[in-house]
Amino acid sequence: MRDKLKKLIEAYEELEKRMMDPAVVSDPKEYARIAKEHANQSELVEKAREYLGALDDIDAAKEMLRETSEPDEKEMLQADISENEAKLPGLEDTIKVMLIPGDPNDEKDTIVEIRAGVGGDEAGIFAGDLFAMYERFAASRRWKVEVLSASPSEAGGYKTIEFKVLGDKVYSVMKYESGVHRVQRVPKTESQGRIQTSTATVAVLPEADDIDIDIKDEDLRIDTYCASGPGGQGVNTTYSAVRITHLPTNTVVQSQDQRSQIQTREVCMQMLRARLYEVELERQQAEQGASRLAQIGHGNRSEKIRTYNQPQDRVTDHRIGFNGTYNGVLLGDTLPSVIEALAAADRAEKLAQAV
Repeated sequence: MRDKLKKLIEAYEELEKRMMDPAVVSDPKEYARIAKEHANQSELVEKAREYLGALDDIDAAKEMLRETSEPDEKEMLQADISENEAKLPGLEDTIKVMLIPGDPNDEKDTIVEIRAGVGGDEAGIFAGDLFAMYERFAASRRWKVEVLSASPSEAGGYKTIEFKVLGDKVYSVMKYESGVHRVQRVPKTESQGRIQTSTATVAVLPEADDIDIDIKDEDLRIDTYCASGPGGQGVNTTYSAVRITHLPTNTVVQSQDQRSQIQTREVCMQMLRARLYEVELERQQAEQGASRLAQIGHGNRSEKIRTYNQPQDRVTDHRIGFNGTYNGVLLGDTLPSVIEALAAADRAEKLAQAV
């Protein structure tokens, strides 16, 4: 442990030197990358220095203890040794957790897509309920939600809705929501009182920037068209809606919910970067034989991760067997407890693999 932590501190100090290198300072992308890595390591290095300091103090006190014959001095030195030795187990456990490889996307904002699945109108209503749940959850954490694109369902809710969540370490929390969500309840549209099962898929994508993914202009086809739906006099007369196709991958994104074509185009580019970044991450993970980064289960759109059962007032997360109340989770009040349990299980699994 001691040698490993010394090397870690040396690498951190090397990063500090590189941040002062004129060649790095003059390259904004490289400087931003190094500065981010430096910031991510700072807390771990602080604990490593504290741990090594305690070991050095123990060694020094033991050396002095061998050389002295004074009872009072021996008692004082033994007390120092005992105090520092008592610190070591807690520091070691903390450092082991911090040494678990982190998800490089954890600091990022996210783009979330909710899509109604099986269940007809009820699936759209459920998709709307999930969006409202995430809105309340985001508000409780002082995060900001921006709707990027939405296709409302006739009976309420949404056929699809894509939105951006901005705030502190958003992806580190929201990534656990990717997958198929299933609801069992009596729909508002059901006159016979029969319970129906419906689904909605949730995809949580880390927001990608120019550093993460390079998109060439010649690889894009950009179409503009008239927006449709509510919006006032300008609707169907102004080409404010934008569709962008990434030709090499045939990835298509579109939006019509912004105030100008320039804003809509920028939103589409954000969505496109996020989707292409997700494809690249999945390719890397497939090569490494790994599951989705830092998620319990695969977290993909085909995996059923959670069931919301209204008649039994129960929500079950199938990845860890966590149970909560229907209203508590869907209203966003106890959703943090579910996510915290998933994160704890994720850390425990990684720690077990690292030992």
